[in-house]
Amino acid sequence: MKKSILIEINEIIEEFSFFDDWADKYQHLIDLGRKLPLIPAEYQKDAYKLTGCQSTVFFVAKKTDENMIEFKAQSDAAIVQGLIALILRVYSGRTSNEILNTSPDFLKQIGLDTHLSPTRKNGLGAMISKIKSSAAELN
Repeated sequence: MKKSILIEINEIIEEFSFFDDWADKYQHLIDLGRKLPLIPAEYQKDAYKLTGCQSTVFFVAKKTDENMIEFKAQSDAAIVQGLIALILRVYSGRTSNEILNTSPDFLKQIGLDTHLSPTRKNGLGAMISKIKSSAAELN
């Protein structure tokens, strides 16, 4: 059974609190991204490209038979791939209501709001917006 969304968020906050400096936190993000499975080739097309990201991000949302929203995403940039891994950990495999009612504030709590470049922040915002709009559409 999947962990509750709050447990997942708390575990992410705890993981990042283990690291004292941002070089280690970035490395942790990169490591998380490397573990993320690649999305199927059928979704690696322009129709699935997320707009608002400087790097290439392919994104797809599907509703499962169990009424959960599942997201798949992939980037060509290592840190962005790590950000995707964090976000999917929290939001993928959840109900529309869970997704819509869960704030991305945990990203601020781990310090990403002050340690990402403006273009990465914009891309992260675009990804969160797409997750929320997809959850609303697939509700």
